Amino acid sequence: MKVKFHLPDFSGHFMFNLVFANMVKSRPDYFREGVEIASFYGAFPPSLWNGGRTIGGQCDQSYVEHVIKSFNELGIPLRFTFTNPVLREEHLYDPFCNMVMRMADNGLNEAIVNSPLLEDYIRKTYPSFKLTSSTCKRLDNIDDFLAELKKDYHIVVMDYDLNNKFDLLERVPMEDRPRIEFLSNACCEPECPRRKLEYDLIGEQMIYYNQHLKEHPDKPFNINDYTDRNLSTLIKCKCRERTLYEIKELRTHISPDAIWNKYVPMGFEQFKLEGRTAGNLYLIDNYMYYMAKPECRDEARMMLFYNLDYHGVIQFE
Repeated sequence: MKVKFHLPDFSGHFMFNLVFANMVKSRPDYFREGVEIASFYGAFPPSLWNGGRTIGGQCDQSYVEHVIKSFNELGIPLRFTFTNPVLREEHLYDPFCNMVMRMADNGLNEAIVNSPLLEDYIRKTYPSFKLTSSTCKRLDNIDDFLAELKKDYHIVVMDYDLNNKFDLLERVPMEDRPRIEFLSNACCEPECPRRKLEYDLIGEQMIYYNQHLKEHPDKPFNINDYTDRNLSTLIKCKCRERTLYEIKELRTHISPDAIWNKYVPMGFEQFKLEGRTAGNLYLIDNYMYYMAKPECRDEARMMLFYNLDYHGVIQFE
């Protein structure tokens, strides 16, 4: 049995996730049967190709190299969230994103895609990268999703509005089920009519942010300097403030018991946890809830706290 988890975020939560990955490796007795870290996903700021969440800041080449090396040496792929849906052709040649792709081009690392333009560019320029079809495509109709499965993707992410509709999940061919990934702890409102619009707006914001860094590197970024639309207000969504315990009440939520007792017996094995822009305590709650054995959660949580404190990720006085 393999239960593969895709976890956030290799850049912003680098040391946190490195500590956790080593704990999973050294103390498998704390974790449920078959738990495997299948990837850490995210993007190095200021990746113009990034989508799904806005990321700020900047990384230099040495940091990129260090992060790639640290996770790849553990056999864990990095999966780049290159899902910006509003890219234009000139953006394909972005120096930073292409530098990252060249540095990670070793046959292990992967990319999540949304824009057909960028997908075609990656397939031609970096053919060794395995590609994931993103949930940002908003394929919330089962027939559209089944059509997506017929394309050449390593993984296809299920739209989370379909998460617990088992009558529809039964229509997925058995041979395709290991390729399907479920976002298990989605914080968004089910059937939100604004979700695809927000992905577009976040993509615009990433483009403006990169433009700002080139033109005014010493000036704080203000999105309103680049557009008449107040994107920061349009993008703002209180759903992201939900805790794990509030998310559990949503009908799109997939519990760990459901993963092991329903989804895995059906042949599904890929599960994503969101939290790229969340704090460390949120990640601890989610990682323990989903991956630790229920009877070991308290001890595993304390061990994780201890290791995070030891490495200076979280400090206690």
